[in-house]
Amino acid sequence: MNEAIKTENLTKLYKGNRGINELNLEVQSGEIFGFLGPNGAGKTTAMKIMTGLAVPERGDAYLNGFSILNDYEKAMASVGCIIENVCMFPYLTAYENMKLCARFYPEADEERLRWALSETGMYAFKDEKVKNFSLGMRQRMGISLAILSKPSILILDEPLNGLDVEGMVDMRNLFKHLSEENGTTVFISSHLIHDVEVTCDRVGVVFDGKLLATNRVDDILKDYSSLENYYLSEVDANAKS
Repeated sequence: MNEAIKTENLTKLYKGNRGINELNLEVQSGEIFGFLGPNGAGKTTAMKIMTGLAVPERGDAYLNGFSILNDYEKAMASVGCIIENVCMFPYLTAYENMKLCARFYPEADEERLRWALSETGMYAFKDEKVKNFSLGMRQRMGISLAILSKPSILILDEPLNGLDVEGMVDMRNLFKHLSEENGTTVFISSHLIHDVEVTCDRVGVVFDGKLLATNRVDDILKDYSSLENYYLSEVDANAKS
């Protein structure tokens, strides 16, 4: 397998040493990777740098082998993402927002728009204005926009926030389908440990800006009753050290 995402000594620190420090991480093509850590551990900072929304003090990130610092357009050419909030034009409909986004992707024709909205369960609401959408519907729309180009890499910061149980199951199944059928690499940060456990192939735990460990979920569950217990043991051990 080839590396879809790689970070080398990625460092960006804020006041109080919040941020990330010498983060080295590798995610293989087609893998669903869960990025876990407490609030302020550096997850969103790392993902912002991966997608060019923040500049590191040191180090670099590579997407499909291209440097985010030196070859940004090539690195992001086949990447879909949600970082923090889903931004849309509230007075336009779901379909109109998708059409605007499709202008950046020559291959995103009408069929592709229908596909992206259908995959997230939003096609039935395509003619409604975004301002009337619930948080969960906005989140589904964000995922529709992220998959519109059929990217080889999806980088999703808390993609299940605001979704009801049915929505979480739908999105989990979508991520698995994209990985298994299209070979899409899915990089997810989430506080919803159970969803990470049943969705991801491998997880990494970050604490105080440093990567503590990466392990396959099936290997973790041989030694722990749940991913939650593993996560808490890793964080507790490092909080006390």
